[in-house]
Amino acid sequence: MNDPSVQAWFDSSLGAALLELEQRVLAEALADVFGFELLQIGRWGADVDLRAGVRTQHHCFLAPDAAGPGAIRIDLSALPIASASVEAVLLPHTLEHAPHPHELLREVERVLMGEGHVLVCGFNPLGPWGMRHLASRRRFPPAALRLVTEGRLRDWLGLLGFEVVDARRYLFVPPWNQRLSARSRAWLESRGPRFAAPLAGAYLVKARKRVRALTPIRPAWHRAPAVVGGLAEPTSRNAA
Repeated sequence: MNDPSVQAWFDSSLGAALLELEQRVLAEALADVFGFELLQIGRWGADVDLRAGVRTQHHCFLAPDAAGPGAIRIDLSALPIASASVEAVLLPHTLEHAPHPHELLREVERVLMGEGHVLVCGFNPLGPWGMRHLASRRRFPPAALRLVTEGRLRDWLGLLGFEVVDARRYLFVPPWNQRLSARSRAWLESRGPRFAAPLAGAYLVKARKRVRALTPIRPAWHRAPAVVGGLAEPTSRNAA
């Protein structure tokens, strides 16, 4: 996503407003995520810290085109991270430009510790932003190969053993460049979830990796009497 045209879109009034909104949404969602390590997988905007609200001790950025201090270049279908080693993973629209989104989610499940969190931002393909995505032959929003519905994402997470603990719909501004005031955008975002939730341009889903409880096997303290010729073999108690 180092294409200059992509960065030009983020520099537009519409792209800048989106990034500003998502910084606030993610700061709220990350406020109760604790631990040692958080991974952001995938680039979304340049010079924008989407992890500002995180409370983990460390956070790292991984992407196929990652660059800069602390960044790691990766293959989205095979993360170079040890299994069960991180407390949180952030996917800011990453599934939309991943060649195999379900494989990426499998890798996320692998690297997360039990009770770890994954946070996924995605555009709503059934809202105005999704309609413009189709009308623009998938050139809007930039770099999006496909849009994933919130329902499908929930199904994928459920199959991988995750429990959705929070979800938020946001982005109620129209999908074209405009000069809406900050007050107008704030009004739309405050009223939209209540009166026009299906028309949200984007969603955030937060899920927790469930820990499967082991069912202990009780020892067989009493052995069944042996059967000889169809009859129970007498024991020392009832032997003549």
